[in-house]
Amino acid sequence: MISHLKPACVLLVVFTVLTGMIYPAAVTGLAQVLFPAQANGSLIQGQDGQRQGSRLIGQPYSDPGLFWGRPSATAPYPYNAGASAGSNLGPLNPALKAAVQARIQALREADPGNIAPVPVDLVTASASGLDPQISPAAAEYQVGRVARARQLAPEIVRDLVARHTEGRQWGVLGEPRVNVLELNLELAALPR
Repeated sequence: MISHLKPACVLLVVFTVLTGMIYPAAVTGLAQVLFPAQANGSLIQGQDGQRQGSRLIGQPYSDPGLFWGRPSATAPYPYNAGASAGSNLGPLNPALKAAVQARIQALREADPGNIAPVPVDLVTASASGLDPQISPAAAEYQVGRVARARQLAPEIVRDLVARHTEGRQWGVLGEPRVNVLELNLELAALPR
């Protein structure tokens, strides 16, 4: 029995050190050297050098002079990365219909002259509830409101949206998208 116990204890210590210390330290070190921005959360710095957020996690905006992102289902705090989850409300659920109607009403009240159809990604939460991007159609829907609030020509705002529109990954995966935080940071840097 003791002859079996000694090798088992030695292996436990060896593999604990190997897989619990050496391997994580090596992977962390490689990530810091090869992909430092991604390894540190893809954080975005503002003009003042302060961290403004992550390129990967959406943020709530309600200022009419900024672009609004996709709604978050991470209750009770919007865009709570620790509570990443969808709402789990099915398409026939009355609570989903009420939430979508309330979001449509909020968008219409913020821009009463806009009679265009509201893009679906502005009124429905994603599966993670943390999407940092919106569709180009959702950004275009907001151009008029943002331009008026910032007293800018719509063409200037449209140009910003175009510069921040990312295409499909490798030309085939996903859909074109606009990162709301990056767009709003550049928008905030413009003189008002």
